[in-house]
Amino acid sequence: MRFGIVGTNWITERFIEAGRTVEGFRAEAVYSRTSERAEAYATRNGIPYAFSDLDEMTASGTVDAVYIASPNAAHAEQAIRCMERGLHVLCEKPIASNAKEAEAMIEAARRSGALLMEALKTTFLPNYEAIRDGLSSIGTIRRVQASYNQYSSRYDAYRAGTVLNAFDPALSNGALMDLGVYCLYPVVRLFGPPKSVKANGVLLSSGVDGEGSLLLGYDGMEAVVTYSKITFSDAPCEIQGEDGNLVFDKMSQPTRVERRTRDGAVVDLTRPQSEHTMRYEIAAFLETARRGERESAVNDFATSLATMRVMDEARRQMGLVYPADRNER
Repeated sequence: MRFGIVGTNWITERFIEAGRTVEGFRAEAVYSRTSERAEAYATRNGIPYAFSDLDEMTASGTVDAVYIASPNAAHAEQAIRCMERGLHVLCEKPIASNAKEAEAMIEAARRSGALLMEALKTTFLPNYEAIRDGLSSIGTIRRVQASYNQYSSRYDAYRAGTVLNAFDPALSNGALMDLGVYCLYPVVRLFGPPKSVKANGVLLSSGVDGEGSLLLGYDGMEAVVTYSKITFSDAPCEIQGEDGNLVFDKMSQPTRVERRTRDGAVVDLTRPQSEHTMRYEIAAFLETARRGERESAVNDFATSLATMRVMDEARRQMGLVYPADRNER
């Protein structure tokens, strides 16, 4: 499958590196807003075609699918344009700025017959599967503690008075959208949409959240989600059952998974996992397309929508509004 790459940032370079470990993947074209940037990126990454016009790339006949890693606020509009050309779309998380945009993207996918999948890599990782498969071994689940607290290198510039993209509300950015989604999406995938959402966050003067926490209510259990771009933590994540706990190092890409019981026993559930963690979502996307299916069985529309709705409600409670919310489709 020939991919067009939308975005010339570090994540697209990681995507290409991972893709080249997957049979059938080709990075064929790149789009950037300036021809100079597009051409430099294409040369640096060995990509044949460079475009500074998205419609020109999608109409060129050089690509079968598009990987979108532009700012969050651009995801919906760009994905819909690509799908209207009949191109499959793998769209970086979060899939959109809000649920209304996500719904419009899903409608466009169904209308066009294109495959649309949110590029949330966690749910395809072998060690996520180890966590999923280990749930039945810990008894009735009562609590999930999911966290992703990583001090942003761009926050130093912010503290010095320069607002970079990571802290720009016009791009639908902030801690919840950039990091919190890594906690929310797997929780929703494992346990379904929560019955209730309670949210709190620290809003920065630029208009985005720097950190926050969510309490998700389920029948008989709760999920506690914490995330931050202005502090850091090495604390592990945990799923607590009545008969044991699953403990793992990172919610976004777990590399070590253990089952622990009250008697002190520890069982290592860790599975072999490539350092190119994006390769698993790419392989799944390619296989889904080869089968002629237009929705992932793992990162399906229901999970993307449910996660987006939780984020919308969390932002409502925090008073966090993006310009994209005022221009809902």
